[in-house]
Amino acid sequence: MRTALLLTAALALAACGSKTQLEPAAGESLPVAPRGADAPPEADELLELDPQAAPERSTELRERSEDREDDPFDLPPPE
Repeated sequence: MRTALLLTAALALAACGSKTQLEPAAGESLPVAPRGADAPPEADELLELDPQAAPERSTELRERSEDREDDPFDLPPPE
């Protein structure tokens, strides 16, 4: 029983690896072209993230501790 369950899970994961070109569902179309564009964007172009959606990470490491400046907005909770 356990072997059958593992085999089913492995087949399900293998089916997720489809590498075909993306296309709209049957009877559907891609969104209309944005204002000022000559042609509607392709499916791959719609999947690209703009830099604000996926910013690059800063890998700058601190070599020694530094004192924080006073924060004027760090107020005690109201009573």
